Amino acid sequence: MKVIKGNYSGKGKKIGIVVSCFNEFITKKLLEGCLDILEKQEVKNEDITVVWTPGAFEIPQVLIKLAKAKSFNALIALGTVIRGDTPHFNYLTSEVTKGISHISLTENIPVALGVIIADTIEQSIERAGTKAGNRGRAAAFTAIEMANIYSQF
Repeated sequence: MKVIKGNYSGKGKKIGIVVSCFNEFITKKLLEGCLDILEKQEVKNEDITVVWTPGAFEIPQVLIKLAKAKSFNALIALGTVIRGDTPHFNYLTSEVTKGISHISLTENIPVALGVIIADTIEQSIERAGTKAGNRGRAAAFTAIEMANIYSQF
């Protein structure tokens, strides 16, 4: 029996990160948490590429370009979408998550989802480093683990 399981060693891994500028006071914290974990797991600074997009809707557009470059072992999507007074939130979150999922399924590269979808600013802040942890840190662990799983096929 062959068992395939990932680990958290980032040695030799190349990681692409796409982060949204919209709600930057939150997404900046996600990026900081993400970079902290990548460094602690021995991903070299020169093996990390960070691309800033105007908003969350543009994240999949950049992820697909990075995936097609075939230069990375894993990609990470970071952003935050906060519910407003219009139905825009529902359409936006659906399209962003579908786009990210599509890329991970069709481009043969793991894509870690570090996009916060929240009802309030307070919920987003909690998920960016206060009592609910930091989704950027979690996404970094996921990306490394999945890159190691993919490398075993």
